[in-house]
Amino acid sequence: MREIFSEVLGKKVVLPQRCEKIVSFSPSVTEALFMMGLGEKIKGVSVYCVRPPEARKKIIIGSYSTYKREKLLEINPHIIFTTTGYQLEFAKKLSDEFPVWPIRLPSNLADIISTCVEAGLVAGFPDEARQLERKLIDHLFNLKSKAEAINSSSTSSKNNDNNHTPNNNNKIKVYVEIDLGGPTTFGAYSYITDALDFLGFENIFSDEPKEWLRPDDKLVSQKNPDIIIYEPKMFSKRREKEEIVKKLYERFGEIKAIKNGYVFITPGIYDFLAHHGPSFITETLQWILEIKKKFANS
Repeated sequence: MREIFSEVLGKKVVLPQRCEKIVSFSPSVTEALFMMGLGEKIKGVSVYCVRPPEARKKIIIGSYSTYKREKLLEINPHIIFTTTGYQLEFAKKLSDEFPVWPIRLPSNLADIISTCVEAGLVAGFPDEARQLERKLIDHLFNLKSKAEAINSSSTSSKNNDNNHTPNNNNKIKVYVEIDLGGPTTFGAYSYITDALDFLGFENIFSDEPKEWLRPDDKLVSQKNPDIIIYEPKMFSKRREKEEIVKKLYERFGEIKAIKNGYVFITPGIYDFLAHHGPSFITETLQWILEIKKKFANS
């Protein structure tokens, strides 16, 4: 057995050398473990653990802050993964009866990788964790090269077009909004802001000393972003672009992104930008990069 001190919980967690029975209430941890090849070790998940598709076949134990105690007792997990933030009190409650390891929420791309590695290390699979780490780092380097190539191919004529121009530091201004039970955007302490900067964009609220905030519609209009990226609420099927753009126009008016047709709706019915698992690096960043390519080539 191992004893690992959790700084989040402020106590030691006793675990076997290799955790063969894992329960995850964190969608990002669930995805990371599957990408490490440890999917068979996962015996239960939350209803929000939808990546990869195989995760949806696992036993549903609960949601973000609720759980079925009888199912946990039946599984008798070696470890339960949660996140911090909104799940912290939930994690503390669970830890009174079960071995719980809360994984901190990421604030940047490096954190996304390190939290994935942390899950593998804590579960007792260091080799698998390091392999995933190298894969994600390599993917970031590849994406950075592609982003720089797009920058190099930009023409001076586009830089002089007031309706299709990045700001003075040559970064494309982006407004991101996710429906998290209401309009939510992101500030300096968000991995979304870091990701946009990494690919050569500028989040219009990157100077806000917050992770997230409720947007001021008048301020969004004043900042006049080149691009809007909008993510509907998870599981919502109301994703018609025309209707979404209409509502954004009612709030912001004829800002550049709407006037020039640069409003992008995230794909699928699940969290996309709001999901901070490995696929944020392997899939979401590539999707954002395609937006940059379209903007540069149009």
